Amino acid sequence: MTSQVSSPAEQTDGTVVGEQRKPGGAKDVRRLDRVIIRFAGDSGDGMQLTGDRFTSETASFGNDLSTLPNFPAEIRAPAGTLPGVSSFQLHFADHDILTPGDAPNVLVAMNPAALKANIGDLPRGAEIIVNTDEFTKRALQKVGYANDPLQDGSLDGYSLHPVPLTTLTVEALKEFDLSRKEAERSKNMFALGLLSWMYHRPTEGTEKFLKSKFAKKPDIAEANIAAFRAGWNFGETTEDFAVSYEVAPAAKAFPVGTYRNISGNLALSYGLITASRQADLPLFLGSYPITPASDILHELSKHKNFGVRTFQAEDEIAGIGAALGAAFGGSLAVTTTSGPGVALKSETIGLAVSLELPLLVVDIQRGGPSTGLPTKTEQADLLQAMYGRNGEAPVPVVAPRTPADCFDAALEAARIALTYRTPVMLLSDGYLANGSEPWRIPDLDELPDLRVRFASGPNHTLEDGTEVFWPYKRDPQTLARPWAIPGTPGLEHRIGGIEKQDGTGNISYDPANHDFMVRTRQAKVDGIDVPDVEVDDPHGARTLVLGWGSTYGPITAAVRRLRAAGESIAQAHLRHLNPFPRNLGTVLKGYDKVVVPEMNLGQLATLIRAKYLVDAHSYNQVNGMPFKAEQLAAALKEAIDD
Repeated sequence: MTSQVSSPAEQTDGTVVGEQRKPGGAKDVRRLDRVIIRFAGDSGDGMQLTGDRFTSETASFGNDLSTLPNFPAEIRAPAGTLPGVSSFQLHFADHDILTPGDAPNVLVAMNPAALKANIGDLPRGAEIIVNTDEFTKRALQKVGYANDPLQDGSLDGYSLHPVPLTTLTVEALKEFDLSRKEAERSKNMFALGLLSWMYHRPTEGTEKFLKSKFAKKPDIAEANIAAFRAGWNFGETTEDFAVSYEVAPAAKAFPVGTYRNISGNLALSYGLITASRQADLPLFLGSYPITPASDILHELSKHKNFGVRTFQAEDEIAGIGAALGAAFGGSLAVTTTSGPGVALKSETIGLAVSLELPLLVVDIQRGGPSTGLPTKTEQADLLQAMYGRNGEAPVPVVAPRTPADCFDAALEAARIALTYRTPVMLLSDGYLANGSEPWRIPDLDELPDLRVRFASGPNHTLEDGTEVFWPYKRDPQTLARPWAIPGTPGLEHRIGGIEKQDGTGNISYDPANHDFMVRTRQAKVDGIDVPDVEVDDPHGARTLVLGWGSTYGPITAAVRRLRAAGESIAQAHLRHLNPFPRNLGTVLKGYDKVVVPEMNLGQLATLIRAKYLVDAHSYNQVNGMPFKAEQLAAALKEAIDD
């Protein structure tokens, strides 16, 4: 879905901005500047699909938005249990926003487990829409409710809307030739229709989507559309919902352009395809499926028409081995994985360092160690990316900061890999991968030129005048070695993991040569041209908050809150983690206090303290969820006052 918006602006958070009473007994319409909605239910209730469709319509309407899908690791967790709850949170607004929101204004709970798992996140006064059909004695007991919370007064502090979603859905579909169980499956579409009415969301896109999704089962498509319309009509006619809400498009939030809603993994996939086209190289992905990186494999497999070749290997080692072979053969080579897969790929990453070939290693970080929390987010692979290989094997590290920024980060990683002939680690995470936001589709003339020149003939003259090809004769500026396509006459050269002699590429066990090659590979990475880090400091603050990766949204939201309250605080965010920007040391030493929030136990802070001898203060969280802006604001306020 795309939409046109214009002119940038930034606003602070707010709530009600107006109310309109309609004549003739029609329902009131209240105008809001932002809303946070969470859909929650069993992992089989279609909450991710419901949230995705609401998000798509919100994007087409022109709101700024940010999403947070949250689901179990099990394919089908036990029904009606707390571990089986799946949720989807959407924050949308008429102004620039940065996070999926700290606390929902509206919770749609499809069963008691969904209510119990999420009620603690709701502020008093929030709206709760519950499917009363699921609040049976057995379902309540399964999650530890001694009494029915819909009846015992425990929800009196909220605006409760009890709705028999299942019964209403079955009744709406009685004209269709469906069993009760089949009809009940459409209750998520009934809920989607109700919420679409409440917030004046477009409906045409969802109906078109359902017709396409169930094109081979038109009866199922029509049933889902009927349930969707029934939910809309229920909102319009029932007395329980006396007010609907409008959130205007974010017409002033962004630069002029064409926008679409995009997830981090999709943006990263598009970035890889774009990089291959800008480099005029075929794109090869060698990968083994792993949560939360698998969507990149799924997406790239759809684009053979752009010269993309995808290989689903039998394991992680085979995936990166095939990718490195493709790099040797002249492709823009990529392998995708998560933390456990990086561990398995470490030897081949070291081989790529030794061979000095361009290779993109995409790590979509998740909770660890080991299998850990496969569907939750974390930033705990930074030190693994920096040092998780045997020997001295330096690798550049790049990290996107938002879902849409994954596109640009992929282009940047490709630029470094191709220019400097090195593997590059791209560190995204589950929060970015599955979350979504508006993305401005770039014009072609904005894209970088990534074309490379392959070696085409001899590049060295021996003392006797013979012209030869030396595979490790380096560019004096970048220290990159030539990239020779196999089969090119006269450019035959040795490959393999044993140390090479400088220049000739012959096997060498000479101690002095090994020392020289190790230092040269390190110098190549240290010399990579990266932009200086930019500092946002409008008031001459003495405290700097330094972040990397997906903490950008929560940190920036927290900084906005503090400044709105009259506090002075500076902010900087790192995309390049190896090498660091050249001005970073000077920036850090310009502040009395540096605070580093991370979703780990202080990995960037450790690197900063070691390299710059700066007393960086860590603020850490490893609960599998992104930071909340309010939580960070409180921690930063404490740091300012300390």
